[in-house]
Amino acid sequence: MPGEVTGEALRTTPTARRNPSLADVAKVAGVSSQTVSRVVNGHGNVVAATRERVLEALRAVGYRPNAAARALATGRSRALGVLTFSVSRLGDVRSLSGISTAASRAGYSISLLSLREATTTGVDAGIAHLAGQDVDGLIIIEAEVLDSPVFSVPPSVPLVVTDAVASQRYPNVDTDQAAGAALAVEHLLRLGHRTVHHVGGPRTSRAARERQRSWESTLLAHGRPAPPAHVGDWTSASGYRIGRVLAQRPPGEVSAVFSANDQMALGVLRAFHEAGADVPGDVSVVGFDDIAEAGDYWPPLTTVRQDFEGVGELCVSLLLDQIQHSGPVPARTHRVPVQLVVRASTAPPRT
Repeated sequence: MPGEVTGEALRTTPTARRNPSLADVAKVAGVSSQTVSRVVNGHGNVVAATRERVLEALRAVGYRPNAAARALATGRSRALGVLTFSVSRLGDVRSLSGISTAASRAGYSISLLSLREATTTGVDAGIAHLAGQDVDGLIIIEAEVLDSPVFSVPPSVPLVVTDAVASQRYPNVDTDQAAGAALAVEHLLRLGHRTVHHVGGPRTSRAARERQRSWESTLLAHGRPAPPAHVGDWTSASGYRIGRVLAQRPPGEVSAVFSANDQMALGVLRAFHEAGADVPGDVSVVGFDDIAEAGDYWPPLTTVRQDFEGVGELCVSLLLDQIQHSGPVPARTHRVPVQLVVRASTAPPRT
């Protein structure tokens, strides 16, 4: 049948002893070389059935595009540069996973560079290094940790950042921190708690500050008093230290706690358990993140789920939009929705 892709077609072609060309693929697929080129370079103006036939032909003949030649022909390397400051933090690892998945799905590779110090000088050098590899665009993860919100990016290189300060000049992707904190507080108020105590993250963290502001404003919007917030450092040890202070309050004074992350919530749970308090009978606890172990806490932790993978995928989508349309997009913050996951650590207060 004309255009049908078979192993026999590959064996009988006279080009079997050399690297297959676009013309070889076109002959097997029964289309023009221009159509094969459009498929290989990711253009969208190809009928779905034709695209599938070309992809089948590419697999059958074992065609491997020459990256250098394709870059010369299209002006694009089909590679994205990613700059990060940690490959161990939970959020960063999962965001990287989302970036990698979305990039691969779009036919792009990833060039990753991890910096030890979050300084503007180091970032400028990292950007220059990745730009020197002719990447089509850049993503900077956790831009809030930089010592300055301004860094040097070649005008021709599209850029997207995550967790940046509001004054950034580039598209920014972030979890909807305020909405997540509001979900946690409103859940506890609906259960009947008079107010909610807060175990916050470090003051240097923009995410921690946004969660604390939302915790306070949500309480005030419901006409409830906002107790003094306690400041931790994201670790379970700091949560435990603060939890011990809260557990020493008179019975009934602390009936609900919102922790700015799950690790600190773990320390809070330990402190109340050691004080002989029942969770959730005497005190309800809500975390933030929904780490993999949250469902294995005792009791299983009610928490706010962040879609870190979604952050990474949206970064790639915004970056590809700039690349494909050869122009900047508005420098605004794009919020990724969150979800409240209700488990066994929250309940109505004792009456």
